Amino acid sequence: MKILLSYLKQHKTLLFFALLLAAINQCFSLCDSIITGKLINKFGDSYETYFKSGASFSTFAKDLLFFLSLSIGAAMMSRIAKNFQDYFTNIVIQRTGAQMYTDGIKKALSLPYRDFEDQRSGETLGRLQKVKTDTEKMVNIFISLIFQFLIGMIFVVVYAVTFHWAIGLLFVLTIPIIAGISSFLGKKIKAISKQILGETTALAGATTESLRNIELVKSLGLVEQEEKRLNRTTLKILGLELKKVRFIRSLSFIQGTTVHLVRTCLVFALYAFIYFGVGGIKIGDLITLMFFSFFIFNPLQELGNAIAVYNETKASMDNFEKLMHADSEVVPSQPDHLGGIKTVEFSNVSFGHKAELGYAVKNINLKISSGQTIAFVGPSGSGKTTLVKLLLGLYQPNIGHVLYNDIQSTKINLTELRLQLGLVSQDSQLFSGTIRDNLLFVKPTATDEEITDVLNKAACQNLLRRAANGIYSTIGEGGIKLSGGEKQRLSIARSLLRNPKLLIFDEATSALDSLTEEEISETIRKISSSKDQITIQIAHRLSTIMHADKIVVLEQGEIVEQGKHEDLLNEKGLYFAMWRQQIGERKKELLS
Repeated sequence: MKILLSYLKQHKTLLFFALLLAAINQCFSLCDSIITGKLINKFGDSYETYFKSGASFSTFAKDLLFFLSLSIGAAMMSRIAKNFQDYFTNIVIQRTGAQMYTDGIKKALSLPYRDFEDQRSGETLGRLQKVKTDTEKMVNIFISLIFQFLIGMIFVVVYAVTFHWAIGLLFVLTIPIIAGISSFLGKKIKAISKQILGETTALAGATTESLRNIELVKSLGLVEQEEKRLNRTTLKILGLELKKVRFIRSLSFIQGTTVHLVRTCLVFALYAFIYFGVGGIKIGDLITLMFFSFFIFNPLQELGNAIAVYNETKASMDNFEKLMHADSEVVPSQPDHLGGIKTVEFSNVSFGHKAELGYAVKNINLKISSGQTIAFVGPSGSGKTTLVKLLLGLYQPNIGHVLYNDIQSTKINLTELRLQLGLVSQDSQLFSGTIRDNLLFVKPTATDEEITDVLNKAACQNLLRRAANGIYSTIGEGGIKLSGGEKQRLSIARSLLRNPKLLIFDEATSALDSLTEEEISETIRKISSSKDQITIQIAHRLSTIMHADKIVVLEQGEIVEQGKHEDLLNEKGLYFAMWRQQIGERKKELLS
């Protein structure tokens, strides 16, 4: 919970006002009980006090109105303080929750890429939302219940001691009795809260995956199967929630019974004080102290809920703290200035997620200069995509270095590097919104003229012709209103918009039909021919990379061949075998 306190300290002035107003609210509420007691003491026997002694009715009315005015004034002050208390409390709650959520998102985005590879996309979001909700509950219940109880107890004890020290001691002794019982049952609630948080987070991740892959789920008739899978997790959470409710209800029952017993004993003790004349307590004072017992003990019956909220918040805070203390992507304290990318080099690079189990790529040595088009080819699992992730800085080599302009990637600011990159992957990754919105994603300052220019370069003329509102036409989340080829063209246009110095096509045509593939490949060739940047292509279909200045053939993570298309065919090696196989498959397709 230290991390929560660190956030609350940032709003300590607002929190101070909220606590001050809560104290004023509680004190004036209790003052109303004191006024009631004094009123009873003074007017308990009005006939003897006033009329028999010869006092006029006006004197009686004046005294009565005085006490009633005090009572109304105390109630008004309490109500005003309560309203302002709620106002400042809500400001603290909203600002703290929003700041924690924002910091959590910022931290999540700064984590190394590999942290996301083994995690569902909805889990981090689910955790942060839970942190925000639990924080709001915790701060609210602390101010409105726990803090006000402490202020009320201090007020009551001080008031009771003015009659006799033993009366104040009676009130103080009730606290450890009730707190001890609450703490015992509260420990059981904590363990269940952790389980519920874990299962709820998993459910958020599973649901996000199902909705994100809705096309696959519906196309394969898996809706019912997914419903059952998600329902099993939901029912498991329900079982844990019901178990928690049983503990909370048990806690509330035991607390309520204990509170009632303690309060009854206290009241009878007060009657004994009156009987023995201890402290000069009168009937009105007895009534006041009885009211105090309701003010003090009734909130304690909600202590079970407070403990449950505390334990849930602690579990959420533990997850949040774990996220905030996770290692971020390494950023050098004094990075070297990169400038425009002129050369990219792999210097004896080897990389593996778990090096002890082997390397995905090993002993890679290759230098690429501006204006060159380099293609990486090879069988599935040969390390092509791993090389791309190394180029993007998503992975760092276990051995060797990736160099940009002869500077090691670990010594530069990766953001400076990535702002010069253009990436077109097999999955086009478009967003809901207009064509223009999707392109502005990589360059928010781009003009409509710039957007139209890159769309033309990416051969999107047919798309623009059938778009009712041109670049302002909505394409829907994931580009569901576009064909596969149109999605890829938009991705290419988006990459070109920032005028990249390093343009990467990661199997950009592998999911397309032959005709569309040829059209996209022609677009890529035209872009590459400008020689304005380094162009890197990862390809499975060799016909799409015949124009490359150099083709690098990978097998089991190592470079086995490299050269131009014709030279590699003449070598009669792996590239030749792959080419012959694909040409054979293409002939079979044409004959069929």
